[in-house]
Amino acid sequence: MVFLWPTFLWLLLAIPVLILVYVLVLRRRKSVAVNYPSLGLVRAAMGASQRWRRHLPPLIFLIGIALLLVAAARPLAVIQLPSQKQTIVLAMDVSGSMRATDVEPDRLTAAQNAAKAFVKALPRHVSVGIVAFAGSAQIAQLPTQNREDLLTAIDAFQLQRGTATGNGILMSLATIFPGTGIDLAALAGRQGQLARSIDDVTLLPSDSQGGGGLNPPPAPVPAGSYTSAAIIMLTDGQRTTGVDPMQAAQWAADRGVRVYTVGVGTVEGKVIEFEGWSMRVRLDEETLKAVALRTNAEYFHAASAEDLLKAYETLSSRLTVEKKETEVSALLALAGALLMVVSGGLSLWWFGRVV
Repeated sequence: MVFLWPTFLWLLLAIPVLILVYVLVLRRRKSVAVNYPSLGLVRAAMGASQRWRRHLPPLIFLIGIALLLVAAARPLAVIQLPSQKQTIVLAMDVSGSMRATDVEPDRLTAAQNAAKAFVKALPRHVSVGIVAFAGSAQIAQLPTQNREDLLTAIDAFQLQRGTATGNGILMSLATIFPGTGIDLAALAGRQGQLARSIDDVTLLPSDSQGGGGLNPPPAPVPAGSYTSAAIIMLTDGQRTTGVDPMQAAQWAADRGVRVYTVGVGTVEGKVIEFEGWSMRVRLDEETLKAVALRTNAEYFHAASAEDLLKAYETLSSRLTVEKKETEVSALLALAGALLMVVSGGLSLWWFGRVV
């Protein structure tokens, strides 16, 4: 525990002084007491329970004083509080590989059901945005607190070709930071136009830095330090086009935004038929883990519909409750005051007076 005013802890030296005063008062009472011939019989009749009752109210009173003195030093403690995050962006993979049935009934349907359950479980004050990505990325729903609009957007997903996980991350960042210069049209598919400044961060065309790149800002913030928003990216496949997901993750890390990743499907993959082609779609766990690690977030693997729902439930608890270092002097002061009231109440009940 850390204290903002640690010098006030010296006041705790008053506690042993008060104990000494209490002992001296008890001795003085004994010295001036009248020695009745039957005093021994009275003490025997009282029993041990009466003797400890005599000292219990003063003990509780001293504990209350100690808590008040500790509160004066303004202690800080790490406790769980409701999260201050106001915006969560769901980046959902809608590529053709999401038709695979290794997650029943299929990957896309399981993802939709889990996402809808996640949205319903969030506190009403949290705004949620939805980004759908395949070969390109689009904003399916701007951040809103209207749960009906979010559920409608999730139900409207349509499968498309390609998997541009990096574009999904960048489109999510554009949703969190609107008006900062991200070329939404380029992320939505016209890759050759991808050349616009974002607060001294420049997104470059795909052929200029080996498949897409971005220069980090000159003064990045610590990864995960931005507490007003977070991204949850769900995908099942490897990147086939668009911006490198690790470069997009680096940009998110430099902005302090966490990117939680959820990998849906099996690592060995599944063979699917698509427009006359057969292909095996595998889960790229290594990249998803790296994206989460770089942004100071977490990775979750969902090999079944139940796993996917549990992953979203875990994320809900992560994002709605967080540990923070908070001043707890008011709580200690309240506890101290209550103990002093209890001490006085017991004394009045047992002895008819405040000892």
